[in-house]
Amino acid sequence: MLPVLTAAETRALDRDTEARGIPVAVLMERAGLAVARAALGLAGGAYGRRTVVICGKGNNGGDGLVAARHLSRWGMATEVFLLDPSLREPAATNLVALERAGITVRPFGSGTLRRSLERADVAIDAIFGIGFRGAAEGVFAAAIELLGEAGAPVVAVDIPSGVEGDTGSVRGPVVNADVTVTFGAPKLGTILFPGAAAAGVLDVADIGFPTELVVGDVGLLDETDVRAVWPARSPETHKRRSGVVLVVAGSRRMTGAPRLVAAGASRAGAGLVTVAAPEGVLATIQASLDEATFLPLPEGPEGSASEAAWEALSVRLEGYDAVAVGPGLSTDGETPAFVRRLAREAPVPLVIDADAINAFAGRAGELARRAAPAVLTPHAGEFARLFEISMEALEEDRVGLVRKAATETGCVVVLKGSRSLIASPDGEVAINPTGTSVLATGGTGDVLTGIVASLLARGVAPVDAAGAGVYVHGTAGRLAGERTGEGTVAGDVARAVPQAVRRLTEGS
Repeated sequence: MLPVLTAAETRALDRDTEARGIPVAVLMERAGLAVARAALGLAGGAYGRRTVVICGKGNNGGDGLVAARHLSRWGMATEVFLLDPSLREPAATNLVALERAGITVRPFGSGTLRRSLERADVAIDAIFGIGFRGAAEGVFAAAIELLGEAGAPVVAVDIPSGVEGDTGSVRGPVVNADVTVTFGAPKLGTILFPGAAAAGVLDVADIGFPTELVVGDVGLLDETDVRAVWPARSPETHKRRSGVVLVVAGSRRMTGAPRLVAAGASRAGAGLVTVAAPEGVLATIQASLDEATFLPLPEGPEGSASEAAWEALSVRLEGYDAVAVGPGLSTDGETPAFVRRLAREAPVPLVIDADAINAFAGRAGELARRAAPAVLTPHAGEFARLFEISMEALEEDRVGLVRKAATETGCVVVLKGSRSLIASPDGEVAINPTGTSVLATGGTGDVLTGIVASLLARGVAPVDAAGAGVYVHGTAGRLAGERTGEGTVAGDVARAVPQAVRRLTEGS
């Protein structure tokens, strides 16, 4: 995984690198050069081109000053606007070098900046860095808004101004960059939405940080992570050696969910899938599932599984390698009590999703009392109900809260969303970069549940099953969307899973 750094980790990286004998001034020179190269590429060369560099007072501003010096030296007409003259070293020294080179450095003036931006072929945003929080005000807000009105492409230094470095939140005016040049490793605010949308193309520049110092508790998943853990079938295998999944799902009002979970599990490589559903709806589910086997569960008057369903399942559980529980179960009658007992006593790994998560709403601590490993896959609303927090609080600190949830429950927790997060009980968090807006449709989460259950059944460790499953699910969504666009439904995503797996594991 590629490390993704918080503001604190980035500052520590600067300090530790300086302690190794590489001064901040050298890092600033290299960073500014990387930004200048990106701007040169966006402008299409230096000859006859103009650039406007807008600088704040921090190290980001210093990087912008260095970039301006290089662009001017390469022949590009360069103007610099300094929003705050109270610069610290080494930015102050770079300002002096810029003025000695005869490059125009102006204070902020809205009319002057607007006219300059109208003539520019490229602009550089060096206003705020990763320590920014809140909403920009005064001249900073005005400069950001003028950048947004200009037609010139924008290069952001490390992170677009107006994006919070540790959350990706945007609370006021924000620079929408075409390219963001970040140094050493991506920053959280450029990976998490909505900040990721403002970052444009992310260019990670190597400016000489010692590799062993570029570490953090958050990582960005990539294809190599999937290839490293995805199981291969041996030539002499058979269906039971390829993973046997039990899907506990469905109720009178929701018969599609078990089919989608089963499809996800089968398409991800499970050798055998059994669907356990309330006896009154089993025939409906069977009608559209050719590959699965079935197990009727006792049901209550609402048409959902009763507490007696535990007795029907408990004697059979050792015949399965993993259990997926929750989609479409409902929270009617005795169903939550049945789910809690299943989660507590099942001897095989579990994927706990949807209504199985809702069965623990306000009782998250009970999830720690399990007989087997588990992966929780809540969306934001389910997560908020489970841990009794507001949606606003969750959006303020998704990484911190998903990490805390995994630690407290002892489960791997997948917080689904645009950039799903995967947290392990040891405190590490992975961010999934795959996916597409076409996944925002009913049932796609059920497909994911099946994929993760299949990997658990095939012997993949819970945190690896969760990460690889989410990555493949997002890739399948993209492939399905390429074929069917906005009309993509969950079944299309399930059908695309084998192609996604093949692309990621075989490169075809």
